[in-house]
Amino acid sequence: MSLDSVFSGGSELSRTIFTSKSVELIGYCLEDEQRLLVYEFMPRGSLENHLFRRGSYFQPLSWSLRLKAALGAAKGLAFLHNAKTKVIYRDFKTSNVLLDSNYNAKLSDFGLAKDGPTGDKSHVSTRVMGTYGYAAPEYLATGHLTSKSDVYSFGVVLLEMLSGRRAVDKNRPSNEYSLVEWAKPYLAHKRKLFRVIDNRLEGQYTLEGAYAVATVALRCISVEPRFRPTMVEVVKELEQLQDPKGSKPRRHSTHGTLPIGKAAYPRPQGL
Repeated sequence: MSLDSVFSGGSELSRTIFTSKSVELIGYCLEDEQRLLVYEFMPRGSLENHLFRRGSYFQPLSWSLRLKAALGAAKGLAFLHNAKTKVIYRDFKTSNVLLDSNYNAKLSDFGLAKDGPTGDKSHVSTRVMGTYGYAAPEYLATGHLTSKSDVYSFGVVLLEMLSGRRAVDKNRPSNEYSLVEWAKPYLAHKRKLFRVIDNRLEGQYTLEGAYAVATVALRCISVEPRFRPTMVEVVKELEQLQDPKGSKPRRHSTHGTLPIGKAAYPRPQGL
């Protein structure tokens, strides 16, 4: 794929599928071999920076802000998948999710996006493109692209938000290089989930809430595409987590007690 095709594709899609959950294309510049797309300014930068960079400017996102960003990004993908002309994003990752001043998430960089299948077609056949660690296994193996490919990528990002770890990190022990492979055995077990959750989130979440997010992530990263939810279903589940019904839940602490002195869920022993 040439740079010109990526540029033209990104500019055309940004122009035609603009929503409140995608970064607005303001204009473009062509000068000799230089190609430049100009988007609206997003003051908080990328989700990637807030999850993985250390420093005074990029503070760790709180549990509630992570859920807010996840829901905003999910709504963006759901819109693309259900638009009149369905679009598959194909390169969903933390660096392509930008945050405005209120931490509302918007999708950016549509250079690799593709029109979805039409008629009775189940997929789009295309050259494998995207980012290692986020691409769905069936897409890597066959080049068959569907909306469920984006769902897998969303599951990886949701797992990054839950854990504070990158999708691929060669600086970790070899059995932890791949976040998906390392985390999967813990996601389905409440008593083991603490191994995955970012320790910077201590005291900010409930065990039930964390387990619900982990369950969504686990479904999204299913090896079989048919077992993955649609993005509309993901949006509904995340909306329920943002506005839970019932009484105020207890906050979870891995140390067994909460700062305010109330009982918390004890840290599992001997695991």
